[in-house]
Amino acid sequence: MGLFTGRKGLVLGIANERSIAWAITENLHREGAEMGFTHLPDAGDRPKNQNKVAKLVDPIGSKFLMPMDVCNDEHIDAVIAKAVETFGQIDFIVHSIAFAPPADLTGPTYASSRNGFKTAMEISAYSLLAVAGAAKRRNALSKDASILTLTYFGGEEVIPGYNLMGICKAALECSVRYLASELGPDGVRVNGISAGPVKTVSAMGVGDFDDMLNLYRGISPMRRNISADEVGKTGMALLSDLSSGITGEIVHVDCGFSIMGAPPADFFQQPEAKA
Repeated sequence: MGLFTGRKGLVLGIANERSIAWAITENLHREGAEMGFTHLPDAGDRPKNQNKVAKLVDPIGSKFLMPMDVCNDEHIDAVIAKAVETFGQIDFIVHSIAFAPPADLTGPTYASSRNGFKTAMEISAYSLLAVAGAAKRRNALSKDASILTLTYFGGEEVIPGYNLMGICKAALECSVRYLASELGPDGVRVNGISAGPVKTVSAMGVGDFDDMLNLYRGISPMRRNISADEVGKTGMALLSDLSSGITGEIVHVDCGFSIMGAPPADFFQQPEAKA
């Protein structure tokens, strides 16, 4: 018997095997969870995104795999409806969705276009509200369900290169707190993981990512970077009854980087700092 034997849920936002959502999925699967999944809609007749995700989730017994554009309320509602049809009520939702147009992400925040800002905020922050709202309206969440989203320290403090996405993550983290308050009377918990840098598709769009890895390795108390599996294990725990008293929290999985107010004494003696 695993922690998730008999428990059912949705995982939104797997792009490929490097996705943090996939690392969480692997841990959920090992503990016995049954899951449905979404993928980015494909253009034309070539199911590129569908096939990429299907190669991962089919071998672990995916109950369904559907396209979902989070800018389309009908898509969101269709996914929630499918989950209700398949599972009855669901016990967890993993929300791992973020995007900003590259031109708006790579430049300074003051140069963000109006449409780029709206797109980034709609996909990266509002989508959590939209999914939670659809689940609430369809009574899709069990009485002890858990919702988990993924954020980053750039939503709390300025991280050069994170730019517009930092503003989106700040909104996402605030959404976690409001949802936790509003869904708490139903027994539903809502939390976020603030993960250190992991080489995902989204992360590679952030400027100077290799420098960021070196910085974390040099400053974090553990003097190393995290692995995707470490985030996956924490995500699994936050979705399980092990965290039944935790809601509205942003849990940092970053080897302690976020606690540091200044570099450690040995930072400037490290090879990366001298380079």
